[in-house]
Amino acid sequence: MKVVIFSHSVVSDWNHGNAHFLRGIVAELLARGHRVVAHEPRHGWSRTNLLADGGAAAVADIHAAFAWMDDVIAPYADAPGLDLDRALDGADLVLVHEWNEPALVAALGERRAAGAGFRLLFWDTHHRAASAPEEMARFDLRHYDGVLAFGEVIRRLYLDRGWCERAWTWHEAADTRVFRPLPADGAPADLVWIGNWGDGERARELGEFLLGPARGLHLGGTIHGVRYPRRARWAIRRARLRYRGWLPNHRVPEAFARHRVTVHVPRRPYVRTLPGIPTIRPFEALACGIPLVSAPWEDAEGLFRPGRDFLVARDGAEMRRCLRDVLDDAELAAELRRNGLETIAARHTCGHRVDELLAICRSLGVADEVAA
Repeated sequence: MKVVIFSHSVVSDWNHGNAHFLRGIVAELLARGHRVVAHEPRHGWSRTNLLADGGAAAVADIHAAFAWMDDVIAPYADAPGLDLDRALDGADLVLVHEWNEPALVAALGERRAAGAGFRLLFWDTHHRAASAPEEMARFDLRHYDGVLAFGEVIRRLYLDRGWCERAWTWHEAADTRVFRPLPADGAPADLVWIGNWGDGERARELGEFLLGPARGLHLGGTIHGVRYPRRARWAIRRARLRYRGWLPNHRVPEAFARHRVTVHVPRRPYVRTLPGIPTIRPFEALACGIPLVSAPWEDAEGLFRPGRDFLVARDGAEMRRCLRDVLDDAELAAELRRNGLETIAARHTCGHRVDELLAICRSLGVADEVAA
């Protein structure tokens, strides 16, 4: 089967968490013998910021970490100049991520309507369907075979609003080729948090569930991420934590191995309107075997075992108690590691998600034989 992907970027994960999952899906498809071509804009926002932050060496490091990229990535200068007939040649399945221009999304639908033999799926991994429906309504999905939504709430929104006729829930997952437990190199520090500022969507929550507890417990540790304004960096210093900026996602397991605990602080839209969608960070943390303490979110779809795979803190005071317990109780920390790894291995790897994707393909009449 030949799979063609149109996304904002597979190469760059600079403020672009969807690249994490995309890489895992591509690697899994390739390992099973399928062909994959991933088209992305050469001058896209994430790639441009990656170059500004890390330079050409950062791009080279990513390509070195994912040896298949040179054969899979097909960058284009701009969407109007993209030769779609050539890009779609021989495709059996076409995946179109929601971070694409509406004109490109529509043009791909027109190719499908004109009788192209591939199946065409739109893939949504953002909260805009709930928080900014007018933006998502710009996408013309009339000729798409369906939508892959990264949570049940999003799936229902597409169907209830008449944006599509078929939709499937397709959660993100851990790329366990990359995210796995690594040995600690020396004595680990206390706390690590890896995440972006998020346009202020969790500024208050970061103060309550991360910076406040760290300062109160006198913890040492590290924060990685981008787009932190000056006031946020000052708050990190006041908490006695180190701000280390952007971290390539394939280096995250090394950072987890250098620390004893991490925290999940979901953005406000996921807590208020999108229950059941944790975003990808908890999957990756659990896959690395680092104990996790989460701020509140509703696991409406039963993805994990809250209280066993990770601890849940209802407020800042409880977060402080949970962090202290994990750091002081070696048996508790070890139990959380075991349970988290068990759940990821059983249910939430990119291998599981490719199984789900291939089942969807079969339901659409796509033969998923491997390439000759």
